[in-house]
Amino acid sequence: MSAGFPPGGLPLDALPTPALLVDRARMEANLAAMAGSIGAAGVALRPHFKTSKCLAVARRQLAHGAIGFTCATPAEVRLLQDAGVEDVLWAHQPVGPAKVAFAVRALARGGLTIALDSLEVAVPLSDAAASSGVTVPFVLEVDTGLHRAGVDPDRAVETAGALCALPALEMRGVLTHEGHLAAHGPDRPGLEAAGDLAGRTLAQVAEALRAAGHECSLVSVGSTPGATSAPFAAGVTEARPGTYVYFDANQVGLGSAGIDQCAQTVLTRVTSAQRPGTVIIDAGIKAMSSDSVATAGSLGVVCDAEGGPLDGVEFAGGNEEHGYLTGPGTAGLRVGDLLRVVPNHACGTTNMWSELYFADGGRAVERHPIRARY
Repeated sequence: MSAGFPPGGLPLDALPTPALLVDRARMEANLAAMAGSIGAAGVALRPHFKTSKCLAVARRQLAHGAIGFTCATPAEVRLLQDAGVEDVLWAHQPVGPAKVAFAVRALARGGLTIALDSLEVAVPLSDAAASSGVTVPFVLEVDTGLHRAGVDPDRAVETAGALCALPALEMRGVLTHEGHLAAHGPDRPGLEAAGDLAGRTLAQVAEALRAAGHECSLVSVGSTPGATSAPFAAGVTEARPGTYVYFDANQVGLGSAGIDQCAQTVLTRVTSAQRPGTVIIDAGIKAMSSDSVATAGSLGVVCDAEGGPLDGVEFAGGNEEHGYLTGPGTAGLRVGDLLRVVPNHACGTTNMWSELYFADGGRAVERHPIRARY
């Protein structure tokens, strides 16, 4: 808990707005549910840290059985290593002298695995690691449909052979991010089928690598939409969901969660009601994620102070410090009214904030820093 925060907490009405809230009971339920379902799949759980960037949340994930964490940035890796987390996967290509140098330092501390997908990425890291006497445990990133980073499945064996021929590199397995599942929108059966295919594709790549003589004990899939399908494919050993800790309006739209499972909200107040059909709140785009590929269709779901969605109110857009709520439901809103907004994208929203409040029973009961932000 941050120094100076009242031991008994504060009523939400007493907090300055906007403020970032995490419903502690909902978060705990989300953590328990994912740990149970991933455990039922017989695979390990390695959450993505980017969703919370908060050590207080990470400790709760570890308490629910997470084996370690996935990271995207050097700052996230450093924060977790400094906190004593002994198993970290850096699922982003370390390109450029600064990132290569950081990778070598972080590898020397132990407990770090790095994702690679090409010789162009691997050669500078291999050279630096060999010069420093450091080994680079790595996973080969495989593209199972997102078409972002990752080698095509039919080139995996060739690429793995080239990487393993470099000094200081030690292959552990394969990794994919099935982020393309979001393209299925509310078509949950289609999304589930695509997730199953991603898991099976990665497992088949792992089998081909083993047949070629490569170590491939780690077969890692990762996404919240895919957490009910990809980890259940035979041969998958690890799942890396991130957003599940809070969920968000995008995940509601994808059928991954109900609105009553969304733990992250932005507390805000109505600050102006000058024009019929529109009111202004003090949470603008600097308080939210303005993710342009959001499936939520808005900046978030507007709720009352208790977290119940408001009918006929849409968060249509915003400026830096002003949010525009529109629709017939705004007629019932007055200046000073306290509202909560479920963001369209929890991870992007987290990165906008320096601290969060755990909320319980209408009170803010703890305050914790958010770190490793851009």
